[in-house]
Amino acid sequence: MVEDNADLAANVSDFLETCGHTADTALDGLTGLHLAVTHEYDVVVLDLMLPGIDGLTLCQRLRRDGESAVPVLMLTARTALDDKVAGFASGADDYLVKPFALVELELRLRALARRSRGGQGGAILKVGELEMNLDTFGVRRGGRVVVLPATQMKILELLMKRSPNVVWRREIEQSIWGDSPPDSDSLRVHVYLLRSALGGPGAPVMLRTIRGVGYQLVDPDVSPT
Repeated sequence: MVEDNADLAANVSDFLETCGHTADTALDGLTGLHLAVTHEYDVVVLDLMLPGIDGLTLCQRLRRDGESAVPVLMLTARTALDDKVAGFASGADDYLVKPFALVELELRLRALARRSRGGQGGAILKVGELEMNLDTFGVRRGGRVVVLPATQMKILELLMKRSPNVVWRREIEQSIWGDSPPDSDSLRVHVYLLRSALGGPGAPVMLRTIRGVGYQLVDPDVSPT
């Protein structure tokens, strides 16, 4: 947990340990980044306003420089949609607004850790030029590597498995978040960022929104039937 409020960090850590978890804490961004890249954690809980480097920069550097896919939950008092978009764009997988219930936080952390350990070893999913290795969770479109945080990876996995069928929005939410879905903006933001990551200059759109229904991943070179 990276949180500059020492009392809050201690309270959360104590609660998580009573639930059977082991928690490390950092009170500034630089220390948090060092811990995150030098240890193997199930989940990182990250505040946005931090001394040293802020939470958005920390998450970006963790994904880009540290090449880490560890699930990240941002814990912040910022409630605006633009703040959530920035958080997810930096590589976060979930977003919880302060004040929060400790029980809800622990449930979200369990869900993130469970999803990140999921997958079917040895399988490769393919939709057109898009490939996902379910053993390594590496993603490529053509010859280009696509780097995704854990939540967008799981959304893509579900869409690839069901392609070219449309997957209902509520089915995606249930698959990703179970019985504790976040606010209604979260899935839309994740899909927007996933579509952007899969795209490129002149690349046909593969991830389509079916208004009022859900989402569909298609091979743009295959004519619809």
